[in-house]
Amino acid sequence: MARSIYITSAEGRSGKSTVALGVLDTLGSTISRVGVFRPIARSITERDYVLELLLGHVGVDLDYDECVGVTYDDVHADPDAALSRIVERYKAVERKCDVVVIVGSDYTDVGSPTELGYNARIAANLSAPVLLVLTGRRPDESGGRTADEMRQITELSLPELVAAHATTLAIVSNRSDADTLEEIEAAIEAVLPDALEPAGHDVPVWAIPEDPLLIAPTVGELLTAVEGSLLKGDEALLSRESLGVVISAMSMENVLARLTEGAVVVVPGDRSEVLLAVLMAHASDTFPSLAGIVLNGGFDLSPTIERLMSGLDQTLPLILTELGTYATAQRITQTRGRLSANSRRKIDTALDLFEKHVKKDALMGILDVRPSSVVTPLMFEYQLIEQARTDRRHIVLPEGDDDRILRAAGTILRRGIADLTILGEEVEVRSRAIGLGIDLGEARILSPFDDVLRERFAEEYTRVRSHKGMVLDIARETVTDVSYFGTMMVHLGLADGMVSGAAHTTAHTIRPGFEIIKTRSGVSVVSSVFLMALQDRVLVYGDCAVNPDPTAEQLADIAVSSSETATQFGIDPRVAMLSYSTGESGAGADVEKVRTATHLVRDLRPDLPVEGPIQYDAAADAAVAAAKMPDSQVAGRATVFIFPDLNTGNNTYKAVQRSAGAVAIGPVLQGLNKPINDLSRGALVEDIVNTVAITAIQAQAIAATAEASAANARAAGPAAAAGGAS
Repeated sequence: MARSIYITSAEGRSGKSTVALGVLDTLGSTISRVGVFRPIARSITERDYVLELLLGHVGVDLDYDECVGVTYDDVHADPDAALSRIVERYKAVERKCDVVVIVGSDYTDVGSPTELGYNARIAANLSAPVLLVLTGRRPDESGGRTADEMRQITELSLPELVAAHATTLAIVSNRSDADTLEEIEAAIEAVLPDALEPAGHDVPVWAIPEDPLLIAPTVGELLTAVEGSLLKGDEALLSRESLGVVISAMSMENVLARLTEGAVVVVPGDRSEVLLAVLMAHASDTFPSLAGIVLNGGFDLSPTIERLMSGLDQTLPLILTELGTYATAQRITQTRGRLSANSRRKIDTALDLFEKHVKKDALMGILDVRPSSVVTPLMFEYQLIEQARTDRRHIVLPEGDDDRILRAAGTILRRGIADLTILGEEVEVRSRAIGLGIDLGEARILSPFDDVLRERFAEEYTRVRSHKGMVLDIARETVTDVSYFGTMMVHLGLADGMVSGAAHTTAHTIRPGFEIIKTRSGVSVVSSVFLMALQDRVLVYGDCAVNPDPTAEQLADIAVSSSETATQFGIDPRVAMLSYSTGESGAGADVEKVRTATHLVRDLRPDLPVEGPIQYDAAADAAVAAAKMPDSQVAGRATVFIFPDLNTGNNTYKAVQRSAGAVAIGPVLQGLNKPINDLSRGALVEDIVNTVAITAIQAQAIAATAEASAANARAAGPAAAAGGAS
């Protein structure tokens, strides 16, 4: 039976979706079958944005319709019948999951003092302990509640849970005053022994601070609210959050003085001088960057103004609405932002707040759920990020002119995955990031035409390639290419690794690495693997991207490198050298190549479990293995699959990716002295984030090896000296 947690609040606008997302992320990192359930939704036909957010994040194998209990109308009509239906619907979800996150009602339609009590009844009937979310903001949003006010809210709320026989698991004071978090936690904790005796002493309390970004509407949401249309500007910038509103019902000078970072400015459509002044201010480095402009009144721009604006770099969204100034301002100020599935920046912010202020180990402890033995794609991606965080590395991203890179960089910095240098002209990169609503404050932006580094890199490139006739003048031009510039940063220790390829070919990305970084000692060939995250485990496929037809010696090298890569990512390597025959059953040049490579692997790494030649089914399926290779320690249990050539490997990984729904992470390059990794030109933001995490982990391993070698050398030094003296 699933272990569940019921997340409910004592009043509206508590931000419990932020807490639910954090709980879901915590559980999804260690539990394979996590479900979500919404007992009460606004309607059956209108999609619930909280449920869509949670389903989109966890990737749980449940349909949206399965995860909804009843509507608010059902509760109003017959609360008891609605409760019975909720229990029935929940049980169907529970049977499919190891743990279920249940999110209570939103205080939008039920809206009565008994709403918390009804949520408590649901929790008790579902046998789900309650995580109570209290809001640290006053109902009129005039400011944060004091610690004493939070104590009073707790005293009023807990009796509702007790009366319904619901178990209180934990309490979160969300949207709290950042300066009084400890006082708020202490005030709530003081209430618990009397209110929940005897269990009150064991109920943890956490306070999460308010972040204005989480309730800020996007420019696109404001466009909808004012029933407007996009007159000019970049549609991609509609996703930026609006952090304030400026009503320009005053002179131009006074409007400019009131502009704030991330604000939307409402300008009457017939005030063209104010419009132009605001556009100029936005373009100026001495004024704040705006989120958008709303032209109200339904006035068309004059041809002269249109002509003038056509000569400007007009990416800032310019929205046209028929509404008057008062109606426009009212619609904008009443629009509240949502934490939705397509709001990457808000999701990153919410998870960051949860991770910093809620003790995850304590949460898992009170839920009493055991980690799964299987590894899902979500769990593996979480492990990558956690592993990268343990020892942050510095990664260079050469493609600063690609929005996907900037969005990924925002996530990487916010989640603390790696330190970043982004290549590009600083004004252009930061302006675009600001326009997209991305915070790159902690990133270094570096021009590939930086005079000092360009000269240093050119001199080093000339030295490295002198045997190929490289001269300084040509080197100066070569190193301004972003792939060469980024690779030189890695080579000279200015970065620990590089990730590129979103806008460049694989050859363009990795050629500088072959020329400059070169292969590690003892490695004859640079190769690649894909980390194939199936529904219940992660496999390693190599080589699927670099070597068209490797020799037996190269194939053995690829196998050894792939097993080392598997170990870096927590995968116990059992190597299958694939062919179209198994064991001694086949003959021919292709089979002999694999057979020879297998013997070479055993010579190079006697400790490594390896089998070959072996067919894929015998390597992956225990039943087939029992018939074809019953005594093998690899057959039926292989984790590292080495393909005989690129044609086989590339097609197989794509077939598994598309047919089995596997998440293919890679290609991950291996064999270089320092990590350089390539992206698909169709890479998603999540792919870029994962590849940066992988590159950081590879850099960690290289640094650890270097430190171990240095320590061994230091330890051997005195002994060697003593031996020589004797």
